[in-house]
Formats: sequence, structure tokens, C-alpha cells
Amino acid sequence: MNRTKDAYRHQSNNRVIMWYKIRELYLKGFNKSQIAFQLGLHRSTVRRYLKMDEDTLTAKLQHRRRYPRILDKYESYVCDVLSRYRFLSASQIHDWMKEQYPDLPVVFGKTVYNFVETVRRKYNLNKEGLSKRVYEKMPDTPYGEYAQMDFGESRMPTYRDDFVKVYFFVMVMSRSKQKFVYFSCTPFTSALAVYAHELAFAYFGGKPRRIIYDQDKVLLVRENLGDLILTRTFRAFVNEQHFQPVFCRPADPESKGKVENVVKYVKRNFLAGRTFNSLEVLNTEVLQWLEKTGNGKIHGTTRLVPAEEFEIERKYLLPYYGEPVPPQRRAERVSCPQGQYGTVPDQLLQCTLQHL
Repeated sequence: MNRTKDAYRHQSNNRVIMWYKIRELYLKGFNKSQIAFQLGLHRSTVRRYLKMDEDTLTAKLQHRRRYPRILDKYESYVCDVLSRYRFLSASQIHDWMKEQYPDLPVVFGKTVYNFVETVRRKYNLNKEGLSKRVYEKMPDTPYGEYAQMDFGESRMPTYRDDFVKVYFFVMVMSRSKQKFVYFSCTPFTSALAVYAHELAFAYFGGKPRRIIYDQDKVLLVRENLGDLILTRTFRAFVNEQHFQPVFCRPADPESKGKVENVVKYVKRNFLAGRTFNSLEVLNTEVLQWLEKTGNGKIHGTTRLVPAEEFEIERKYLLPYYGEPVPPQRRAERVSCPQGQYGTVPDQLLQCTLQHL
């Protein structure tokens, strides 16, 4: 076995060296025929190497490699997860494995990636495309388990022939697609975001077990050492309401989708052509729009009416016994000692859902 590994490693090193030699001669002005003659290769081989960048070469070498035996016993688990959630990244699956198996061996992320990719190929569980339409066709999540939240902003015309900028909070239940929207004339602070959460919980008549967020400065701050920590106000709210916040990794193409689609939907369907009267009127109008359109019409992907589907999901929500507290009143009752923030653990830096 070790001899086989050594032979493969030697062969891979030779391929890498050959790639660099071909690139070097090509950059010096040699054509493909001259490079082939110089290195004793076929011209088609030179052409194939020149078409590959370094990442492609690495991927091809990894594709040929047998994944480490240390992860073999987790194959059935990963296969089962991928069968239900093909969109998950290797890092997300790694997080799930660590939660499921406390004794999981410590391995590099690249090792897990190679293992997951091998399982995908073996069972034909390729990750489906990154387009919005594909994300929308992912398997259903459990009732009451997840919601996603995000912020949006837009300019609205007024009756005075000028414009006003409005900011809004959106939350959508992952299973039923039931939505909630709240508008503000000022940018969201932690306190205002908490108030919007409470309004959403009151609107839903309960709360999900987990809520997925972007790494937004309204909810998170970064210490000098680089750790992400919950803001004091948001941490107090999370501790009070006992739900789990899940933060998406930045610049992760798989950690976007559902709420961003709702933000666009609000802009293009509700706000388009609407004139601003007052904040009170706007929030009344959006609730009416949610009842008739946003939650009242058949969803384009599920072919179900969110409001009707939510009647099922409502039974699975955690109870919400609170009362929405405006920011000023909440600030008076939140009294955490200075510096008492909560560091965001690695297992919360993930985004496990992506199907609208």
C-alpha cells in the first residue's frame, strides 16, 4: 500500500514538474511543436498541459487520488446527507460530521473535501448548479426548524416630488415560505433589529429553532484578534429567546439565495411604483400586501400558498411569550457589563439551507 502511494506521489510530482517546464518554455516563445521536441512529448500532450491552469492541474491530480482510509467508515453517513442535501459544501458536511461524531478524527479540510467529492462521484450525487432555480428545488427542511433573515434598502418617491430612503428587515420561514417585512426610515441598529425580530415572532405566532444570517455589523462586531462576537444587545436577545443564530461564511456562493430573493421580491413587487406617505402607512401596506400577495399567492417553486402551508408549520414553532419592545425601552432593560460579548463559535459559521 505504501509503495502504491509512493508511486502515485512520484507520478504526481512528475506531472507538476512537466507542467512548469512546458509553461516556462511557452513563455520564452517556444511553440507547441518546439516544446514537444525539446521535452520528448507528443504535441497533443503539450497542448493539453497549456490549456490547464494550476488549479485545474491540482484538481485533476486530486481526482485520481484515493481518499484516506481514515474516513471510510463515514461514507454511508455522508452519502445519506448528500442524497438529501446535495447543495451542501464539504466544509458544511464536515461541521455536521463533527456534531454527529464527537470522536471524528482530526483531519485537514482538504482531506474532507476529497472524501466528499469521491462519495459524490461514487453515488452520482453531484452538486447541482449554483443558479437560483436549482437552489429553489432543494429538499424541504423540517417544519419550524429554520428561518432566514436579511436587510434591504430602497429609494421611494414622495408626494413632494422628492425621494426618501427606506430600510427594511425581512424574515422568511424556510419550509412554508411565510414571510415578514418591517420598514424603517433609519438604518437598522442592533436594538432596531431586535425589535423587528420580535415583531416577526409575534406575526408568526412563534419562532424557529434556528435563524440564518449574513455576517452583518448590525449583529456582529470583530475584535482586534479577529474573533466575531455578537453585539451586546443581540446577545441578550438570543439568550432571552433561546433560538440558535447561524452565520453564513462571507463570500460563500452557497450561503445566499432565499432571503436575497425575498429582498428583490419586496423591491420589485411591493415597492415598485409605490409612493411613500409615512412609515406607519408603509408598514400597514406591507402587511396587507403580505396577506394578499407575498404570503397569499401560490409560490412559484413549491406551487403551494405560503399562508396555507404555514398553518401546518405554525404548530412546530417554539412558543413566543414576549411582547415587541421598541428600541428605547429595550435599551433601558438590557444591562450587560461592558465587554460581555459572546464569541461566535465555528459551528455557527455555516449556512446549511439554500432552497427558496
